[in-house]
Amino acid sequence: MTSLQEATQMTEEQLRRLGSKKWSTPPGVIGSTVAEMDFGIADEVGEALSARVLSGSVGYLPAAEQLVMRQACADWYRDVCGWDVPVERVRPLPDVLRGLEVAIKHFSRPGSEVVLLTPAHAPFLSVPGQLGRSVREVPMLRHAPGEWRLDLDAVDAALTGGGGLVVFCNPHNPIGKVYLSEEMAALAEVVERHSARVFSDEIHAPLVFGGHRHVPYASVSPAAARHTITATSASKGWNLSGLKCAQLILSNDRDADRWGEIAFLSEHGASLLGAVATTAAYTLGRPWLTEVLDYLDGNRKLLSSLVAEHLRGVDYVPPHGTYLAWLDCAALELGDRPANFFLEHARVAVNDGATCGAAGQGYVRLNLATPRPILASSIERMGRALATRR
Repeated sequence: MTSLQEATQMTEEQLRRLGSKKWSTPPGVIGSTVAEMDFGIADEVGEALSARVLSGSVGYLPAAEQLVMRQACADWYRDVCGWDVPVERVRPLPDVLRGLEVAIKHFSRPGSEVVLLTPAHAPFLSVPGQLGRSVREVPMLRHAPGEWRLDLDAVDAALTGGGGLVVFCNPHNPIGKVYLSEEMAALAEVVERHSARVFSDEIHAPLVFGGHRHVPYASVSPAAARHTITATSASKGWNLSGLKCAQLILSNDRDADRWGEIAFLSEHGASLLGAVATTAAYTLGRPWLTEVLDYLDGNRKLLSSLVAEHLRGVDYVPPHGTYLAWLDCAALELGDRPANFFLEHARVAVNDGATCGAAGQGYVRLNLATPRPILASSIERMGRALATRR
């Protein structure tokens, strides 16, 4: 297995040969779209996976292994976030998007709109439509570069107008915001007033930088606990997305009873190897995560100087959490889809902000979880493309 130090020294060519989805880009194009890290996995996770594969027992997820995984998740939330979750309320899922699906189908008012705080993770805009629900976007309020706030009046209006489920993301992909308890408690008051529900996506919870702390939305008040379905996973923090294992946390008795009726199909697809890796990550992988966060912290700070030097006119504020950089390119006048310009002229593949909702137009999302020479090369290429255009 590759150590973290070795991984941070890998070249574009070496990463491309590994065959990740992130690096499945045309030759010469730096991949910075898919939310995967270029840092491999923790040794402890790799060893747990190897032992399980060598045992020859890699079938369906058995109840005993599932329980160990659920306990590991509950322990992590208690130790790191101060939220004491009963293990019986932690349930397996194949991924967080399955959690959104079940929240829409089984825990929100039939036919009600999905209220989405934008800019938002792009699939959140498309999944509700595939389930027969319409999306009502509620743009975040932007008071200054990197300063995003909830528009509670607009949330209130959306719920009054037919909304039944608010999709909340903390840390917030793509803007990198880590919410304060006070902000979430204020949102909970609005939601509770309308007897609505919240789907809280906390997949990036392990990826929070110094000076900030992840507080689970459902923990901020009794009202929040009543109306929230929480989905989380070790997949982003420990780079395990392909292993298909997430967790749904039920914070009230009524939802727990309902889950007993729908559990089989909802939980089906959570994998044994994913559970093994998740348990190892939550219980043994914390030192590795600390190292990764330290490296990512350096990257997010380095990006500030790179943007100032090569991308003048772009607003960037280091994220509080996640490994995603949200770059405001509106002043560059690159049209509605700045990502297309950078792909064509800089050979750097970034996410276009417009895919994250109307509030993301003029932005691009860039993945920071890559070796620093590659991060520097990405920004330098983007800068040269802009200079050539001018």
